Amino acid sequence: MRKVVITGLGVVSPVGNKTNDFFDNLMSGKSGVRSLSAAFSQKLSIRVAAEADFDPSAHFSRMKLGSLDRFSQFALVAARDAVEDSALALLESEKRRSGVYLGTGIGGIGTIEEGYVEIYTREVPRFKPLTVLMAMNNAAASQISLEYGLQGPNVTYSTACSSSSIAIGEAYRLIKHGYADVMVAGGSEALLTFGTISAWISLRTLALPDEKDISATCKPFSKDRTGLVLGEGAAVLVLEEAGRALARGAKIYGEIIGYGAGSDACHITKPSMEGQVRSMKDALNDAGIAPEEIDHINAHGTGTAVGDAVETAAIREVFGQYAYRIPVTSTKSMHGHMMGATGAVEFMAALLAIKNRSVPPTANLDVPDPECDLDYVPNVGRRGLDIRTVMSNSFAFGGSNAVLIAREFES
Repeated sequence: MRKVVITGLGVVSPVGNKTNDFFDNLMSGKSGVRSLSAAFSQKLSIRVAAEADFDPSAHFSRMKLGSLDRFSQFALVAARDAVEDSALALLESEKRRSGVYLGTGIGGIGTIEEGYVEIYTREVPRFKPLTVLMAMNNAAASQISLEYGLQGPNVTYSTACSSSSIAIGEAYRLIKHGYADVMVAGGSEALLTFGTISAWISLRTLALPDEKDISATCKPFSKDRTGLVLGEGAAVLVLEEAGRALARGAKIYGEIIGYGAGSDACHITKPSMEGQVRSMKDALNDAGIAPEEIDHINAHGTGTAVGDAVETAAIREVFGQYAYRIPVTSTKSMHGHMMGATGAVEFMAALLAIKNRSVPPTANLDVPDPECDLDYVPNVGRRGLDIRTVMSNSFAFGGSNAVLIAREFES
């Protein structure tokens, strides 16, 4: 089997839109959670979100913006940064074996909502001509493919919170088994709309605003956690066959060595410890490593009462007593839950932990929970650690689980 390495990273997030800024802010515990800026927020009972600081006019012409939903804007900017970071230059003959795998939970929901308001509230007689092309879930992946002329597989995965982890995992498999040489993979989400947030409020899973500090609203693994905080953004990675990357002298962030995916087949919202255990074990088996070789876990850790306790139990089941020696982080405490993009964002954070030999904290973890008794790196990041192999967990509504493992690359 062929080795698969990561040679480029790009991100748009509530904690930074450049890779170094993103990780530095995570390490310092800087939160992107704040009061929602949109005017419609005054109509909502919960007005907390993790918004990306993003000016689309800085990246696209007015004409181009007329064809891009916000989630496609995020994806394109992250892809551009990843390709530039990778110094990727493809010959025409190489583009046939280069593709795009992207994840999103809800695609161009902003465009859909805007269209419905126009039709049903303002009684505009028809939708804008490009509504379908902007709203479709595969719009972002298609835009990336068009921008770089990538003629290989172009697939969009939509499995809620695990969408982008599955996109990266399947891209890894594609290269590993010889079906492609280069893949642009990741995820994007722009769901901070009135209708979407209202729906999440009805689901009763959103965190109640912290009365003292709204930026501390998301509290994964803390006993006083009250739910998740919605976020937005994108993360895109360039994956390459290792020999190709070495031949062109590319810098390498790490090697993907394991991927496990499966379904709880249990409940549409309630997570299953057994399902999570299976996916972590599958990823370890795919990597061909023992549990004791994992140096750091970026947890799914959303901040919900049930979810965090189940994930803790699943990690204990997989790693035994060694679980207590692994620094485990939920970076959602700072960038929120970016749904279809969150797996890629967190996998990127795990890769940067290898590069920087540092582990970001789980912010806002002030009240220990006996059910969540692992080393969750409370509030202060750790530097100078021997981080060489990392795991990133994504466990979604619908029971769709995905686990990625990467390690420092040795040629």
